[in-house]
Amino acid sequence: MPPLKIAIIGAGPAGCTLARLLLSCPQTRDLTCTIFEAESSPNFRSQGGTLDLHTRTGQAALKAGGLWDEFLKHARYDGEAIKIADKNLLCYVNIGGGKVGSKGTGRPEIDRPEIDRPVLREMLYESLPEGTVRWDKKLVSVTATPPASSKHSLNFADGSTESGFDLIVGADGAWSKVRRLLTDEQPFYSGIAGHQCSIPDARQNASELFDLVNRGSLFTWSDGKGLFIQYMGDGSINSSTWSRRDVDWQKAYDVHDAAVVKEVCRKEYADWDSRLVDCVLKADNSTFVPRDLFMLPIDIRWDGVPGVTVIGDAAHVMTPFAGEGVNLAMEDSLRLSEAILKSVDTPRQLASNVRAFEDDMFVRARKTQQATYDMMAAIYHTPGSPRRGIERYVLKAMENEMGWWMMILVTPIVYVWFGVFKMIW
Repeated sequence: MPPLKIAIIGAGPAGCTLARLLLSCPQTRDLTCTIFEAESSPNFRSQGGTLDLHTRTGQAALKAGGLWDEFLKHARYDGEAIKIADKNLLCYVNIGGGKVGSKGTGRPEIDRPEIDRPVLREMLYESLPEGTVRWDKKLVSVTATPPASSKHSLNFADGSTESGFDLIVGADGAWSKVRRLLTDEQPFYSGIAGHQCSIPDARQNASELFDLVNRGSLFTWSDGKGLFIQYMGDGSINSSTWSRRDVDWQKAYDVHDAAVVKEVCRKEYADWDSRLVDCVLKADNSTFVPRDLFMLPIDIRWDGVPGVTVIGDAAHVMTPFAGEGVNLAMEDSLRLSEAILKSVDTPRQLASNVRAFEDDMFVRARKTQQATYDMMAAIYHTPGSPRRGIERYVLKAMENEMGWWMMILVTPIVYVWFGVFKMIW
């Protein structure tokens, strides 16, 4: 029988992880896998901040793909440090990271090493056989060939068409073209938006902020505004000014003029600790990017369409406040790879195996989508936050890594801890 022919749309973490898992297994000879990417060439330098990979999701996918040792070369266990504070730098959470160059606690259930997003994507891409990714292939549409067939054609902006695939996997992000075959749902504006920017060589250019961040993450919010600050492995500091904003906020001033943006932020954050506002004022002017945060409905589902599925942001884009997006995407890749490989010897079962994967994904994604929505609400829609609502935020952050019985034990401890903290501070 001919090998299974798999097309993946998008060379982000989800797409490259799936390709790696499929092409590094013994059954590789029984399938072909091609990634079609809209970008014209590899460019990993502008792919966002840093993230922590979790044991049962991101880390599990890397181990299954034989990339754990390579990951450890780039992992930053000292980057696990995290502080949560208000605008006056009153610190509600202060968790230290490992020492520089350490390899964790030796307890994998709690280790969450950091890796910069550009480094992760580059590592995944370079693990693939040459020619797996076809660049400058911007997908325009997907059509059934012939109509009502389980096979589909990919139609690209350059006028070319590719067809004959047993499965097309959309890993093409929030505005997925592939998802349109499955559902009419589109992402909607979450009400949160802001600017992202970066300070190169932060130790030299923003020494006080560098010391505050301590090679980790500093998340601060008050009055419906936030400054989310992360240290990067290249010595820079990435920041996001996520705040409640009207849908047309970008019309209020020139959001692409860094000098204007800095002046606006100076006024918006006038009553904040000046060391925090430095994350914007000392940022390189060339790094500013305005962004709206979008999300899909928490309960999104669709009826299965043979020959087509989606993973990652294409399936369940959400706001970043739970820090689970890439982990969930990589878990999608791991579980979908298992469904595909199970079908290698029985191709007729591919559709049912993929449908079983989707049913499982709906359950996993809904839990994470609800968590990030609840954490967003604790930050932006709780008057007096973080003083009010910090308990809910922390418990939601712990929920994914703990069983229900542990949460029963931990919940009263968290409330007592912060109750005493508030009596003192």
